[in-house]
Amino acid sequence: MSTDAALYIVPTPIGNLNDITQRALQVLEQVSLIACEDTRHSGKLFSHFGIGTKTMALHDHNERQRAQSLINRLADGQSVALVSDAGTPLISDPGYHLVTQVREAGYPVVPLPGPCAATTALCASGLPSDRFTFEGFLPAKTKARVDVLTALLEEPRTMIFYESPRRVLDSLKDLIEVMGPERQVVLAREITKSFETIKGAPAGELRAWLMEDDNRTRGEMVVMVAPHRPEADALPAEALRTTELLCAELPLKKAAALAAQIHGVKKNALYKHGLEAGW
Repeated sequence: MSTDAALYIVPTPIGNLNDITQRALQVLEQVSLIACEDTRHSGKLFSHFGIGTKTMALHDHNERQRAQSLINRLADGQSVALVSDAGTPLISDPGYHLVTQVREAGYPVVPLPGPCAATTALCASGLPSDRFTFEGFLPAKTKARVDVLTALLEEPRTMIFYESPRRVLDSLKDLIEVMGPERQVVLAREITKSFETIKGAPAGELRAWLMEDDNRTRGEMVVMVAPHRPEADALPAEALRTTELLCAELPLKKAAALAAQIHGVKKNALYKHGLEAGW
């Protein structure tokens, strides 16, 4: 396998080390240098796989300054790999400025496919996946967070956020304030790891569930929010729950009709919501 002078974007596992690809290992072994978000963190991965390639730190605070030195290496015919602490580089991680400068300098940027927490979580969420928007981390401050959520109130696509354990309850509180307690939310934590958890519920119920056990707010988190649906957002949680339960024994169309009779809501709205939720 050839690693000509190029910048290789190399995804690394988000938890399970077996998720690294054979191609990623080959590139990491053969490049001249690996630029790491945190050399100590990545060093554990490299040690596990017996990779002895030279490394250097490249993070938010030094990326602009170090980009030129990496371009100089490319000019000398060397190849460079970029890794983040976990997952695909540049997805809420450093690398944007480096990639921009390398492309502007005329050198190839070669992306490798691999792990990404956002898409891994989405495919198991049960939320619409044909269209989605990745929003990264919500702001740390309440007002800024509320402003972002307000701007997304009528977003017609599934919304994906990364969140930290120490802020997830505050973020859900603000989401409930802006989008209402009935908005469907799916939390995926510790994806690919031993304590992987994927929990979906109306926002109010999900927050209450998290508060029942401190362990549920630990680890890396992906928060996915159902898209705005004018009819579905107005449906009571009880009607949605009844429909979901009935779907265990009945076709969706029949379940929606029965739940509509029980709760006095429109069956078409329940049916549409059930289709989008994968019931």
